[in-house]
Amino acid sequence: MKDPVCQMDVDEQSAAAHSTYQGKTYYFCALGCQEAFEKDPGRYIPKETDLLGRKIHSDK
Repeated sequence: MKDPVCQMDVDEQSAAAHSTYQGKTYYFCALGCQEAFEKDPGRYIPKETDLLGRKIHSDK
């Protein structure tokens, strides 16, 4: 799994921190990455849009 802030590989079992956003848990290599994520999660999560730029809703 990748840290959404720095893109470093992170093992869920040994991650330095984790955070839940919109029902999904994200894992981080360091507390600083978790803090940056929690300040602005939308900056680090890829936006899923269709060809017209409309947000795609999924059950993931």
